[in-house]
Amino acid sequence: MPKDLFSHVAFWVFDLDNTLYPPQARLFDQIEVKMTRYVMDALGVDRARADHLRKYYWRKYGTTLAGLMQEHGVDPAPYLTDVHEISLDHLEPDPGLRRGISALPGRKIVYTNGTAPYAERVIAARGLEGAFDAVYGVEHADFHPKPHEQAFERVFARDGLDPKRGAMFEDDARNLAVPHALGMRTVHVAPAPESADHVHHHTDDLTGFIVRLTD
Repeated sequence: MPKDLFSHVAFWVFDLDNTLYPPQARLFDQIEVKMTRYVMDALGVDRARADHLRKYYWRKYGTTLAGLMQEHGVDPAPYLTDVHEISLDHLEPDPGLRRGISALPGRKIVYTNGTAPYAERVIAARGLEGAFDAVYGVEHADFHPKPHEQAFERVFARDGLDPKRGAMFEDDARNLAVPHALGMRTVHVAPAPESADHVHHHTDDLTGFIVRLTD
């Protein structure tokens, strides 16, 4: 039973986008539009080139921002403020998810490649205020993004988290490789499963999965 496999867990780590809300909300569509516009303005390229670079940097560096910083010296702060100024009108509170997360034994944190202020807005829109002990954004990893090892190490060290007693919930399967290597239990939260040695579990229903762990 999955519940037995989580009996040792005292640290619960949740990604934000497309994890704590369903992908049908399509928030990241808004963010991608703003990222493409930012690349256009910062690098003086047309939309097609900016869109190509946005995707290329995401694949190569983990985030578009990381690529912009590495290859063009872009200041992360204005970028992060701009791209996360989006509408959250499509998000709805999820009382069941709040009850499930609150019932988990131990420490609960959110760790996102977005910013902590953006994460706090999403958490509020989902009715999840007070369900987490801490919220960490890419700024807390000195702008190193998941899936890179130093990103996890910096956030986990800041939080005092013991990975061997931890579990990670994440929609991007590649971001589970390092947590798996560190000894965490890994859960891929996505509409379709992805076969990988570093993915222990898959669910397309985060609330239902958590309820089964706390029943």
